[in-house]
Amino acid sequence: MRNDSEENGRGAEGERPQPPSPLLPVQARRAGAWCLVVLLIAAVVALGIWLCVELSAAVTPVLLALLGSGLLGPLYRRLVAMKLNRSLAAGLTCAVLVVVVGGAGYIVVNALIDTGDQIITSLREAAKDLSRHFGAAGTSLDDLAARSKELVTKFGGTAASGLLAGVSVVGQVLAASILALLLTFFFLRDSDKAVRALRDWAPGSSAPQLERMARRGFHSIEGFMRGTTFIALIDAICITVGLLILQVPGAIGLGALVFVGAYIPYLGAFISGAVAILVALADRGLVIALWALGVVLAVQVLEGHVLQPMIQSRTVQMHPATVLLAITAGASVAGILGMLLSVPLTAAVTGVLHELRVHYAAGSDSDDSGPAASPASS
Repeated sequence: MRNDSEENGRGAEGERPQPPSPLLPVQARRAGAWCLVVLLIAAVVALGIWLCVELSAAVTPVLLALLGSGLLGPLYRRLVAMKLNRSLAAGLTCAVLVVVVGGAGYIVVNALIDTGDQIITSLREAAKDLSRHFGAAGTSLDDLAARSKELVTKFGGTAASGLLAGVSVVGQVLAASILALLLTFFFLRDSDKAVRALRDWAPGSSAPQLERMARRGFHSIEGFMRGTTFIALIDAICITVGLLILQVPGAIGLGALVFVGAYIPYLGAFISGAVAILVALADRGLVIALWALGVVLAVQVLEGHVLQPMIQSRTVQMHPATVLLAITAGASVAGILGMLLSVPLTAAVTGVLHELRVHYAAGSDSDDSGPAASPASS
């Protein structure tokens, strides 16, 4: 009887229905899960960009204040180290920011106004020379130079229309600048309070990690702004001196254009260098244009192989493809302003992601070492 019952039990177990096999293999299910994660991240990013565009009147001064704080943050910390009151140190730093930005803006605008017509005339002459050899390409360049002021006006109006509709560009820029200056003052003075608030609001035990991420992101912005400003100044001086030696007309304005274009990596240097070479070709001939090309290439080699590694070696290094994609995305969202802000913000995001990767890599290392260490400890 016992044997029969055992045989019946085994037969019943053998007759139990097997669980159905999955419709999709494991690889397909993993790919689907990753696709869902990517779609979720894309939706969150798109929502964030939409909110920034809708609230651009408030977001733009905040971003400009972050850039200003990153540019002159070392000066503020030095003043605080000299036992100055934090409010006084922040006020003096903001005053220096006004002098630096206002002075640089005045020099650049004045140089471009003084030599702008001369540069445009030279570009039209270069276009006529090119049209004799390349036909339609030179004609298109001639049309672009002839309508450059109109194109700049339309493009600037399009870029500004999303910020404060119905308000003049001058009033809009003035209001945004004042608000950004006030925010810079508060960002500098109350930075320690912001860190304490981050620690208080952080859920659970994530406060140290969130603080490290915030500091890493701001450090990336700070390094980018200081390094790019210094590199832009060196590039502008070298190219201006070279163009003056070659007696290229509008050398001061071209140097100012190089300085402004340096804040848009790769693309700005290419455009400003091309303009300088075309001006030299129109007024000084092919030989001087080749010398101007040599000057521009020498400065770019100096920047890429000496200045960038030396000055920005401690900041986040981004691949050129990442920079170009960031510039393109920034231009599509906010025009010229988006092109200027996209790279430092991308540097901050890259720094935060690097900090996250280091954190999780350290966590995985500790998890791997835990089981191996437990027998020894016991």
